[in-house]
Amino acid sequence: QVQLVESGGGSVQAGGSLRLSCTVSGYTYSNYYMGWFRQAPGKEREGVAVIYPGGGTTSYADSAKGRFTISQDNAKNTLYLQMNSLKFEDTAMYYCAADSRSWVAHLFPVYVNYWNYWGQGTQVTVSS
Repeated sequence: QVQLVESGGGSVQAGGSLRLSCTVSGYTYSNYYMGWFRQAPGKEREGVAVIYPGGGTTSYADSAKGRFTISQDNAKNTLYLQMNSLKFEDTAMYYCAADSRSWVAHLFPVYVNYWNYWGQGTQVTVSS
């Protein structure tokens, strides 16, 4: 059974940093495309960052470029999102997702609902 469990969310002041983690089990982690997504109240879920198997390719939404870094530790089956220079508008529930299909990752940052496996989310709240 595929499971993704996020952690690391919390409350932080604008300009601060957080590192989110997503630990996965139930499949061969290194074969999957992994992504971070977020959903703010009243808004649709949106893509934040994606990383390809092997970690050599990453892609970011414009809102995340220059501030967020996606990475992974295959030995620990864990995905990370380092978030720096946080802004009020980064406040959202953050989700990690996984999919083995390359075309899903190639669509990033749109069609987020095509991703196959999702975690339960971790809340990030940024105060201005």
